[in-house]
Amino acid sequence: MVSTSETSSKNVCHWFGHLKLSRIILLLSALLFLLPLITHYYLSMVESNSVHIAHSAHSHVDLPEDLNYLNDMDLKTRVEELYRIKGSVSSELRDMESKRQKLQQELQAYTKNIEQLKFELNHYQTELNRLKISVEQAQVAQREALEQNTPELALPKRLTPNQLPAIYPSLSKSAVKNCRMFSCFDHSRCALTSGFPVYLYDPDQFTVMQSNWDVDGFLKTTLKQALGYNPHLTGDPKEACVFLVLVGEALRDSDEMTDTFGGGVSLPPLNTLALRRLPYWGGDGRNHILLNLARRDLSAASGDIFANVDVGRALIVQSTFSYQLFRANFDLIISPVLGPPGGDVWQECVPMLPARRKYLLSFQGEMKRNVSKRSTASTYIYGIDDSDLVNGDSYYYELDQFIVGHLKQMEKTSVSDRFYFEFECVPANDDNGHVGLQDWALCGTDSSRKAYLKDSTFVLIFAPATNEYVSTTLLQARVYEALRSGAIPVVLGGDQVRLAYDEVIQWKRICLFLPRVRITELHFLLRTFPDADIVVMRRQGRLMWEKYLASVQSTLDTIIAILRDRLNIPPLPVENVPAMSIFNDTFQPTQVIVNVDGEQDESLGPIEPPYNTPSYRRNYSLLLTQGHEVWNDWGDPFHLYPTLPTDPLLPSDAKFLGSGRGFRPIGQGQGGAGKEFSEALGGNNPREQFTVLLLTYEREQVLLDSIARLRGLPYLNSVVVVWNSPKPPSPELRWPDIGAPLHIIKAARNSLNNRFLPLDNLKTEAILSVDDDAHLRHDEILFGFRVWREHRDRIVGFPGRFHAWDLNTGSSWLYNSNYSCELSMVLTGAAFIHRHYFHLYWKWLPQAIRDKVDEYMNCEDIAMNFLVSHITRQPPVKVTSRWTFRCPGCPQSLSEDDTHFQERHKCINFFTQVFGYMPLLNTQYRADSILFKTRIPHDKQKCFKFI
Repeated sequence: MVSTSETSSKNVCHWFGHLKLSRIILLLSALLFLLPLITHYYLSMVESNSVHIAHSAHSHVDLPEDLNYLNDMDLKTRVEELYRIKGSVSSELRDMESKRQKLQQELQAYTKNIEQLKFELNHYQTELNRLKISVEQAQVAQREALEQNTPELALPKRLTPNQLPAIYPSLSKSAVKNCRMFSCFDHSRCALTSGFPVYLYDPDQFTVMQSNWDVDGFLKTTLKQALGYNPHLTGDPKEACVFLVLVGEALRDSDEMTDTFGGGVSLPPLNTLALRRLPYWGGDGRNHILLNLARRDLSAASGDIFANVDVGRALIVQSTFSYQLFRANFDLIISPVLGPPGGDVWQECVPMLPARRKYLLSFQGEMKRNVSKRSTASTYIYGIDDSDLVNGDSYYYELDQFIVGHLKQMEKTSVSDRFYFEFECVPANDDNGHVGLQDWALCGTDSSRKAYLKDSTFVLIFAPATNEYVSTTLLQARVYEALRSGAIPVVLGGDQVRLAYDEVIQWKRICLFLPRVRITELHFLLRTFPDADIVVMRRQGRLMWEKYLASVQSTLDTIIAILRDRLNIPPLPVENVPAMSIFNDTFQPTQVIVNVDGEQDESLGPIEPPYNTPSYRRNYSLLLTQGHEVWNDWGDPFHLYPTLPTDPLLPSDAKFLGSGRGFRPIGQGQGGAGKEFSEALGGNNPREQFTVLLLTYEREQVLLDSIARLRGLPYLNSVVVVWNSPKPPSPELRWPDIGAPLHIIKAARNSLNNRFLPLDNLKTEAILSVDDDAHLRHDEILFGFRVWREHRDRIVGFPGRFHAWDLNTGSSWLYNSNYSCELSMVLTGAAFIHRHYFHLYWKWLPQAIRDKVDEYMNCEDIAMNFLVSHITRQPPVKVTSRWTFRCPGCPQSLSEDDTHFQERHKCINFFTQVFGYMPLLNTQYRADSILFKTRIPHDKQKCFKFI
């Protein structure tokens, strides 16, 4: 019997040993669940019988038959036994319930472990897929490197001459008259990689004027000062490509000037022998630039001072040119230097709105019966009789008389449009005390003319009333005044003149050029212009005025840039701000790996080593393919940039037909859903990464948490932290190791403008500007990055805001953060921006705006939105439905202060005043992920699961 029992026990144990743990737990649970039910049923039956006996004991007839023979003692014993049995069973039940709870807890723990193991399995499977993708991408990159057959272009290495110009024989007069760049310019001193070094003859040491003439002292000082800021200036004549000689503006005694203009014969102001004695003239003046700058004398009284002067192969740069002496595509017509030496000039401008002003057309001037009379010494203008009109000048004089009569009649008969014409005035002294002696003399002072120009939609400008001049200083000055005041120039006789820098500036986008004979159609033509075109022309005129005409600095920079552009020499690279680490060379910050929970377990892309955006690949082709845009639209012809947001795209098939280097098409070109989408960037641009730029101020733990959340983020090149506090970070801080380079940069001072510093360690085009308390998920960041790659010239980000019209004042704007179906700004506390705009923020944006940001310690994000919208004339792009991005539990930020919004109201109106109009544009568009709301098969994956 024992043997059988032991055998049975062994078999049972053997059977249980083969059961899985989960089945045992399920069986025990079932037993523990059924046993209490059976016991409860049994006890309830026993209690029922006991109660029945107790209540029926007085009736012996109803007792069970076997109880009739029991005495009281036996009955009591039986009841006590039943109570003892009940207590024993209850105790066993409590023990079993305790065991059941323990087993249930163990079951829950095992279930949790199973779920954790499943999660870890999926996580490791995702990591494995990421590593596979990373390996595949690395193999593709290696194969591309091996197959590369073109050199990597970078900043050009400078190649300059190392000797002074040789001595050459002088040219004949006919050869000088026919000079062109290919025949009179020495290209051997200007290699493509030379950087176009420019040498200036010191005007205080080298004068080329006659003894009784002198150069304006203001121009001498200003020229040297302005050129000192130009990166092309060199002090070594051996390496110079061109040599600058300041010729004018020439001044002399008033008695001699009166004598000359009264009909006497005088020597020209320029001394030919002094030119030849210049130490680097080289015999024929090759590569010399003669600058005749006009600042005060807005007349052609002295004509072309280079007439009858042997300038050899030197280029002439001035505002007044006669057709006889102007050498097209060699000499350069410029605008007079009427502005300040440099700096902000926005105060000179007036608002661009309303589009239509008080007067449709205005003019101030008096027709003088002056023509050219040539002497053996020089060319001057004299007041003469009608009998002296020669060379067709009488035709122009009679035509101008007819024009004046027609304009007067138009002024009287028009009822719907207002005009202001002033044809008869005494040639008044201008603000500088000089008299206009041109055939159309100026009327009134500079301030009075400016007042009428501010009220004029169009302003009439007459070409010279003689066919001898291709340009005059007065003509260029009147265009300058019109653009400064926002009046659209209408050049009557525009078919016979040329405006300043017309080889690069598209003046037809700014001015209206009409032959004189179309005067009778002028009113009809002006009436056809809609408001939008008027504002476009006015805006374009102000843009060109600010970039090329507004100051002495801009004039000199433009002259050098045009001469350099003729030779297809790229400008010098733009200067970056050195990224100075906040730690010294001997200190290495401690980095630790920090696990951050909360990220969705989703394969978002490969983990790659840092890959910098290829830079300076279009050094020599940019101005050839996009020269007009660079000079007239978004470009900056004065600097060379690593990349531009407007770089052209290859056609889609080019990446498969010989130009596929760097491209990562989805599904190798066959497309695909989420899985294939996460394996490659796709799109229209080659592979790239982005840089996270954080601005922080004494919130160390918040910063560390934000950096830690970036661990494992695909396509992350590096993280740059701009430390805005004067107090350095604690050396005890444990910086997160996120698998990407981390740079902590010391700011020179505490300024919100530092958010957009063009640091030299920003190696990617895409910059993710993030506040230190912003909390963005990885999938949101990557979705924003992918959207930005299709809108590279715009701000792409998450929190949207808009500018609202103040109905209470009816004349100002309000900053608004309420929920709206329209927006016009994306805050740069969580947005992608092209690196190029960081340079423009510091080099192009008026200093007054950056000063206002420092004054309020606010509004830098509004300023960047103004800048980008002004350049692109496009609104920003908002991605996903996220409206706010602050992290819960973070310390209070500046934006929660009540004065924050009041300051932003003031900023938005001040910026509008500086720009002259409101550049922000409304948009009703938001970008969300493809396939997000699309029902797809179970074997397919959405592009982003949670977006």
